Amino acid sequence: MTVSIELNGETLRTEAATLADLLDEKGYNGAVVATALNGTFLPKGLRASAPLSDGDAVEIVAPMQGG
Repeated sequence: MTVSIELNGETLRTEAATLADLLDEKGYNGAVVATALNGTFLPKGLRASAPLSDGDAVEIVAPMQGG
């Protein structure tokens, strides 16, 4: 099933069923990132059980290194 979501402010159509599937689809396999679904922080352990629905807003943020 294809859903239309907003990923980091951009509209995206995806086949991903869960947030974990979306991360795999977008190439974040194993990367250390923070995620939020509809404005709520979602820890790594809950991503596989977080279904995506039409209209969901997803944020994926990679930590920045500074010096």
